Amino acid sequence: MQRLIIKGGKRLGGELTVQGAKNSALPILAACVLASGEVRLSNIPALSDVYAAIRIMNSLGVKTRFSNGVVTADASDISQVSVEEELMRRMRSSIVFLGAVLARTGECRLSFPGGCELGPRPIDMHLRALRQMGVVINEKHGELICESPHGIRGAVINLPFPSVGATENIMLCAALAEGETVINNAAREPEIDDLGRFLNKMGARVIGGSSGTVRIKGVKKLHGCEYSVMPDRICAATFMSAAAAAGGEIVLNGARAADLGAVNEVFRQAGCIVGEDRDRIFFSARTPPRAVRNITTLPYPGFPTDAQAPVMAMLCKAKGTSVVTETIFSSRFRHVDELARMGADIKTEGRTAVITGADKLYGASVVAPDLRGGAALVCAALAADGESCVSNVELIDRGYERIEKTFAALGADIKRENR
Repeated sequence: MQRLIIKGGKRLGGELTVQGAKNSALPILAACVLASGEVRLSNIPALSDVYAAIRIMNSLGVKTRFSNGVVTADASDISQVSVEEELMRRMRSSIVFLGAVLARTGECRLSFPGGCELGPRPIDMHLRALRQMGVVINEKHGELICESPHGIRGAVINLPFPSVGATENIMLCAALAEGETVINNAAREPEIDDLGRFLNKMGARVIGGSSGTVRIKGVKKLHGCEYSVMPDRICAATFMSAAAAAGGEIVLNGARAADLGAVNEVFRQAGCIVGEDRDRIFFSARTPPRAVRNITTLPYPGFPTDAQAPVMAMLCKAKGTSVVTETIFSSRFRHVDELARMGADIKTEGRTAVITGADKLYGASVVAPDLRGGAALVCAALAADGESCVSNVELIDRGYERIEKTFAALGADIKRENR
């Protein structure tokens, strides 16, 4: 077991390069299963979720190597159609392998995925869409047994909610399907567009990746290629939240301001200065943040649910009262009790949190409840007086590449230790 020891109260300053996006890297790694040739991916972050995805790829017979941010994968001789339960339980995003393996082999067997406990995240939409595409799905003892006895065919799919995971799974399955697939009410997140661009680089025919209506014309075969994964907008939001809470000025190289419109607007309302360049963000918090009247998490281009917890950490130091409403996941306030241990004044009712800014936060021993909640505790600890200990670091490692090194480079007093 590892933990982070943080001595707060230091202003942050300096430059960093934002890592590759976890939420883009994982479906793109799954998409490598579709290629009959070698794929070379760069800007892949060294995360536990990425290593879990690579283990799944290896178990399927994909020859995979990962070194210095570069993954090479060759699925020319894919040999398995089953994913072991232990591998599936490591992360929620493992479900995207269903669409990829089905498209490549015509069958797939896997169990239900794991991941952070954020409330119900059913895969009904995934399965309903795949059935529309000719996939026969049976469940036996917690295992999904999927086959396409008459081949996978294109379909018009109307999603009841713009689910990122369902959109990705349909795109992957449709890439090698017969005919055209149209996804209406598709997710519009930048990571969806990134997946579409990658598929096209391999020879797929995907249009409308960020429009809400995605069209995929199936092709017979996909080939290898080289591709660089987009930067992680949630990591960028986390670093800005920390700088706003602790104070300071930072430069985020590689960050795409266009992907962070709703988040940057919240920081501006809090009194921070956000300077935008095409692939760089200049962020300054010279004075304590102001309260933000209302933040509601919504599908893109709304405020992202993944940024809610880190931004809440900033609001714990803001002057005034802020209100955060979580509409995506029912259990995404699990970090609130831990923030309260540090002196935060937060009251919750259902999916709404009311945050009254405190003059000071205080160091404490806290436990990361999930990935983004853990990042929020780190942000709060950086702004707190005294020393904090954040345990359950393995959850934070699912989405942040050595978070202690990143913040230490910005002047924070933070270290990782075994216990």
